[in-house]
This record gives sequence, C-alpha cells and structure tokens, in this order.
Amino acid sequence: MYNTSFFKKILFAATVVLFCSCDKDFNAIGDDLIGDDHFGLESEKYDVVAYNQEVTPVQSNSLTINKLGIYEDPVFGTTTANYNTQVTLSAYAPSIGEEPVIKNVILSIPYFSHTISVNEKGGYNYQLDSIYGTPADKGRLDLSIYESTYQMRSSYYDNGSQLTQMYYTDQTPDFEGHLGVKLNDSTDVKQNTKFFFDVAQKKDSTYDDSSKKYTYTYSAPEMRLNLNKAFFQDKILKAAASKLSAADVFQEYFRGLYFKVAKSGADPVNMALMDFSKGKITINYKAKTDITTDGDTKENRSIVINLTGSNVNLLQEVKKTEYQDALTARNKTTGDSRLYLKGGQGSLAVIELNDFASKLKEIRDNGWKVNEANLVFNIDATKMNAVGTDNIKAKEPKRVYLYDLTNNVPILDYTSDGSSSITTDSRMSKVVYGGIINVDATTKRGTSYKIRLTNHIRNLIKTTTATNVKLGLVVMDDISLVTSNKLKLKNDVISEVPRASVVNPSGTILFGNNIPAGDSNYDKRLRLEVYYTKPN
Repeated sequence: MYNTSFFKKILFAATVVLFCSCDKDFNAIGDDLIGDDHFGLESEKYDVVAYNQEVTPVQSNSLTINKLGIYEDPVFGTTTANYNTQVTLSAYAPSIGEEPVIKNVILSIPYFSHTISVNEKGGYNYQLDSIYGTPADKGRLDLSIYESTYQMRSSYYDNGSQLTQMYYTDQTPDFEGHLGVKLNDSTDVKQNTKFFFDVAQKKDSTYDDSSKKYTYTYSAPEMRLNLNKAFFQDKILKAAASKLSAADVFQEYFRGLYFKVAKSGADPVNMALMDFSKGKITINYKAKTDITTDGDTKENRSIVINLTGSNVNLLQEVKKTEYQDALTARNKTTGDSRLYLKGGQGSLAVIELNDFASKLKEIRDNGWKVNEANLVFNIDATKMNAVGTDNIKAKEPKRVYLYDLTNNVPILDYTSDGSSSITTDSRMSKVVYGGIINVDATTKRGTSYKIRLTNHIRNLIKTTTATNVKLGLVVMDDISLVTSNKLKLKNDVISEVPRASVVNPSGTILFGNNIPAGDSNYDKRLRLEVYYTKPN
C-alpha cells in the first residue's frame, strides 16, 4: 500500500498554490507547484540514455494555429513561415444586385492580444501575444498576399478507400508555383513591403444618412489590409451565379489565398502565431436595390468571404551550424550531452529508461513502493543566453511535453492528471504532471522543466507484461493538444510528432545524460529519480 499521508500533503500543498497564485505570467511558475520535501523518503537515481532526433518535413495542414513571418532565433536559426488557405462564402447564392460598384475590399484577421491599460481617449492599449523575435511594433516584413490557384483537397481515393489528404512543411515550391494576382497592392507600404503586426486598437466609423452623424466602434488589434478592388469586382461581383451557388463549386472557382513573407531590406523581422480561421474578406459595394420601384437608387451592400477550409503552414528552416552539428552527431547508444528541442520542422529528444528497467526484479522482490518519480530537465542557460538582433534573446518555450514515443500516446501521468490551470490560460492545466518552465527570479530566464512520471514507473513495476517504451520530449504550448502529425518520410526512430510541437516555433537546449565526471555541469545531467517507501 502506498504512503497515503504523503499524497494528502502533496494535494494540500498544490491546492494552496492553486488558490493563492495570482501571477498572470505562467513563465514565472516555479517548481514550488509540487514541493521537493519528500518527508524522509529514500530516493534512487537511475541513468538514462537521451539523444537528439531531427524532425524532418512534417504534416502541417489543418492546424488550428499557424505561424506567419520570419523568426531569427539566435540559438537555432531562421524560420520563414508562409501560409495557404482555402476560402468560403459566408452565404452561397448571394443576391448581388444590378450594376454593382465596389467601394473597398478589406482583409481582416485578429491577432492574439490582451489589454494593458485604458488610453486617454477612453479606448484600450493592447499588447500582442505570441510574437517571436523583434517586438511587434519594430519588426517589418515584405508581405504579399496572392490569389492561390493550387487546388487543396481534404481527401483522396486510393484503391477504393477514402484517405485524408496531407500537406507538409516543405511544400513551399508546390504552392508558389500556383500563384495568381497579388492582392495587397496598396500604395501604402505598411500594407505590403513594410508590413508590421500593428498593436493599435482599431476604430471604425458608420455614417447615418438620416441623423447626419457618425457612430464609432472599437475593436482589438488585427491585420487589416485593403485588397485589389478590380480583382474582386471581376471575381465575385461579375461572376456567373453558378460559381457562387455552392461550396464545392466556389472552392474550385476561387481556390484560396497565399500569404508570402520575405525580409524588408535590412529591417528586423518577427513572427506571429495566428488563427486564420477567424479571418475574413469583406467586399463593400453599392448596387441597385432589389425593390423595382426604387428605380436607379443604389444601396450599400457587402459580401463576406471567410478564410476557412483546407490550409497548410509552409516552413523554411535554416539551422545554425552548432544546432545542425548536434543533430548530425547524435549518439543513440551512449546519449548526448545536450538535448536540442525545437518546434516546427525542428527536433525532439528520445529518452530510454533502460537502467531502471534492469532493476525491476530487485524492486519487486524487495517490495519497494513508489511514492514519486521525476525527470528534471536542466536548461543550459549559457547556450540559451545567446543574443540576436537588437540584443534579443531566444524566446523560451513555456512548456515541454513527455510522451510515449513508441506508441505516440500520452503517458499515464498525463491522462490521470485532472488538475486545472493556475492562471487564466487554460493551456497551463495538468500542473501535477508538469513540464512548465521554472524561471530564475533575477534573470527572468528558464532554469529547468520537471515532469512527473510516477504512474508510468508504477505500471512498469506492477505490470510484468508492460513494455519499457521509449519516451519523447518536445516543446509544447497547449498541453491539451496531444494529437500527432505524420512525418513525410518515416525514419528508424519516429514516424510522427505531437501536433502542438509543430505549431510552436520556439526551442530550448537541455542537459542530456552524457556529461563526463569532472565537468562543471555533471550534476545537471539527466537522470531518473524515484522516491520509495522501503519495508524495514
């Protein structure tokens, strides 16, 4: 029987933290979530083998969150993220009216943001979330938005079976070979060649003809661009009615949009995570009313095109030499001294608990009961403190995720943890399972990640038929998103990776197991620590 008093104390300590914490920045959450006072329990440490594994081109279609921009990570290298999406009419078979004339065409896509203060005009000041690299207001991108003529499909047939169509991170040439008209061709360079993620609150006005007054409305920051009026006059307002009659016909007729980024001269660059599915194109125009008695009277009308349907995030990775060398030189037998975790088409770590597995008979024969088991991943702060443009350091992942790599499923500790987030961010749930970054109060940089695998270890002891599976470790943002995406080409270690890692552009360097005795970082090497209750 396990030490129930121990777990009551753990539960009480965690509950106190959950109710008392008011820190909105979950980067500052520390190891105090689950204390290190083990009440005199005996611990054993076991060697592990941990090594790097490169993530080659990976499935990146139908992600809920996508990247757009260029992230120059001073540690890992440069990631360029483009995006292709289908589009859908908000209502099919629209009544366009006679003699339509476009007033404007507005593309709008909200950013992830939160308010930080009230401004002098009674509106709000905002801060953009999920910006990587140079701060939002300083970065500049050469942004081009094209009509895409690439026909994306959600499925295909093979030998009579319907299969899901997959698109991969390395398919940039395929999509850029099918570009139509450039649509964001405004003379305002902030909408194309000098584009930036604008943090300003949006203000819109509506004029009432009867009262002769304007009404103003305010909204959170968003990408808002004027698109080519002539294109949409011909493509939509002058289209044959049949082309706008149904979703399948329309998606064949207007196949989508392609968002392409490049550097804007010598300006610093950045990248944003965005939910493109909340974006839309609004065509504002005037046309004759449908009431025949109104004669030549024209009224204001609009048609909305949503950015929904099949989509793909296309990534181009240029790795720094040290990072690429570490991946190339990985040692699957003795393990690596450093573990390089990088999201997107990046890398993960493989962990094998062979030393512990070899001691299972001894543990069973002696009747040792596991109270807690942890893997603590110490961050190589020296390497992670490298600086890039404008003296900016790499953005550290808020979380890492340990999973059963052999079967590409969560470990038992993940599935059994029902704890909720201690912040307003629901992605920071499962605090007992852990993996949340611990931050130094002085430097505000990460020191370690701690993950509990108590139930995983107990299962290996209790169930003699349980397999000692390989474990995978990836960067993570949303802990609830554990579905996997397929690699384009399988290798001898992995065939898929967790989807949330594909979304995340950040990375970290952790100490591995293969650090020689006498090295100043020897005590930071990765080992499995298990706390037991041992019979007298």
